[in-house]
Amino acid sequence: MPDIPWSIEEIDERISTVRENLRQLVEQAAGYSGNADDELVSRRIAEQEAQLDILTKRRAELASAASDRDDRNRK
Repeated sequence: MPDIPWSIEEIDERISTVRENLRQLVEQAAGYSGNADDELVSRRIAEQEAQLDILTKRRAELASAASDRDDRNRK
């Protein structure tokens, strides 16, 4: 993944895009026949799932850090 966004809003946008990409790839996979096509779509789905995993983890880290900052500011 080229660069990971640094704000939750940017990550949410990217997550939405990746989920839409996955939905489209699954639809394509249902319509394809043949090993070469299946392998290409499977590889693209795996790449999108990996991106989604990275983005989801990064979002959780940012949300946790923001929560920790809020907790410290309240004290």
